[in-house]
Amino acid sequence: MKLLHIDSSILGANSVSRQLTAEVVAEWQRRHPGTDVEYLDLAAETPEHFGIDALGVKIGQQGEPSQAQRRQNELSERLLTQFLAADVLVIGVPLYNFGVPSQLKVWIDRLAQPGRTFSYTANGPVGLAGDKTLIVVSSRGGMYPEGGALVPQERTFMRQMFGFMGITDVRFVRADGLSMGDGAREAAFAQARRDIQAALAEPVAVA
Repeated sequence: MKLLHIDSSILGANSVSRQLTAEVVAEWQRRHPGTDVEYLDLAAETPEHFGIDALGVKIGQQGEPSQAQRRQNELSERLLTQFLAADVLVIGVPLYNFGVPSQLKVWIDRLAQPGRTFSYTANGPVGLAGDKTLIVVSSRGGMYPEGGALVPQERTFMRQMFGFMGITDVRFVRADGLSMGDGAREAAFAQARRDIQAALAEPVAVA
């Protein structure tokens, strides 16, 4: 079994999402000895912004690709191959300005490739990424009740985007209110650790 561990926070050792993804992976390894873990730090190794040269992987190259197109295609292929090889994904997703970090978004942009992770059919889009389990470690500084005036979209985005690529087994570890005082922070960690135990108790969606 292969597990891909991804962090995207820019806060380094001060990051709650990094601390919690590490706890998820450690607990996973305890429950599933022998799991092959690969690590990707998107803050330290941020893929280049998805531009016209990288778009060739989606629409096909016309004629001989340029050196820039080859370089971008190689980067996208490396990230996509790593993603497709994983059975389990553990992704740290701190809330930045009501959405996912830009370094995580550009990684996702390179994964969404027609014929590789999705296809369009007469009946609509079909995901091709295969059976995988995705554990999203979501951290927020504040509390945002559903139906309120301010509702972040990063959790919905992660479920929708990876569902579009065929991953329906999406589990969440939530830590909310981390910047709202010591009591709220302690409650956030307690909730996150309950979520970890619940997420890892479920059967895995591995082919």
